[in-house]
Amino acid sequence: MKIKEGYLLREVAGSNIVVPVGEGAMDFSGVITLNEVGAFIWKLLENDITKEEILKKMLEEYEVEKAVAEKDIEEYISSLRGAELIAD
Repeated sequence: MKIKEGYLLREVAGSNIVVPVGEGAMDFSGVITLNEVGAFIWKLLENDITKEEILKKMLEEYEVEKAVAEKDIEEYISSLRGAELIAD
């Protein structure tokens, strides 16, 4: 799975902002601001990656219990799917 074409992550004034570009700008009318972990996962999703690979990298990067990380990743990916930002 990966982020659909047409969306870029940019740092603006210390905040991580998802910016729609091209056709993404026509399909999406809003702004998404991500926290540090959300931006970390977004960057991983810019390339084709599995949930298992995201979990592994998250556990390497952050001090978090595996069960908590799994739940958070699942919720985050579900919200991205709900906004139609994920391409499988």
